[in-house]
Amino acid sequence: MRPASILITGATSGIGRALAQAYAAPGVRLALIGRDAARMASIAATSGKAGATVETALVDLRDAPAAAAAVLGFDRMQPIELAIASAGITSGLGTGRDVESPAALRAVLATDLYGVLNTVEPLIEPMMGRRAGHLAVVGSLGALRGLPSSPGYSAAKAALHAYAEAMRPRLARHGVTVSIIAPGFVETPLNAAIVAPRPLQVSAARAAAIIKRGLDRRRPMIAFPLPLYLGLRLLALLPARLGDAILDRPGIEVPETRDLGGGAP
Repeated sequence: MRPASILITGATSGIGRALAQAYAAPGVRLALIGRDAARMASIAATSGKAGATVETALVDLRDAPAAAAAVLGFDRMQPIELAIASAGITSGLGTGRDVESPAALRAVLATDLYGVLNTVEPLIEPMMGRRAGHLAVVGSLGALRGLPSSPGYSAAKAALHAYAEAMRPRLARHGVTVSIIAPGFVETPLNAAIVAPRPLQVSAARAAAIIKRGLDRRRPMIAFPLPLYLGLRLLALLPARLGDAILDRPGIEVPETRDLGGGAP
């Protein structure tokens, strides 16, 4: 049975926006969270035209009390059956920047790790009480092996993967499914300024279709593209020096995030 009440964070851009479009249909209630009012109005209108009932909240998910209030508010109005925590930022290194700034590192952790935890934690107890629900976190193939170009991003996603993996069997005892979404290169505004090879890159719409199919089947891990996933799994098994040499290529430029407002959670 497909979910009729869906929460999506990061819904105003990239994968989150594409997922909102993919799920929008008659009989579906979308609870969308983002930070940009104009883009939120746009995706809400698009989803509404597709037949979905749309509710929105403008929330900075780094603010744990505000995130909990929004998420639980949506859940009280209609129990959330599927929550997809896809909000995130990226940051990294490039020419003349061999060490990530403390502010950028903490901003990435605050959004990509704690922002996700602030989304899913409020729903755990209600879903356990109902013995039903599905929590999905958007990680990355970058979680499989630390990327020299993006230390903070790799750390945040790796921690998120470990958390979801650890929670999955315990929550399953209470009827709650946990899925990890691990995309490779996806064409999104977030990644537009990155200068690097992007093997097997897919569009946001294609990524959303793959994710939706995996979530419909309640897969514990939705990793794509498969060749890149398998390659990174193999790379993680290689001697560290060889792996470092393969990944630390010249010419890669990952801009430092300007979204530094979160700081420590």
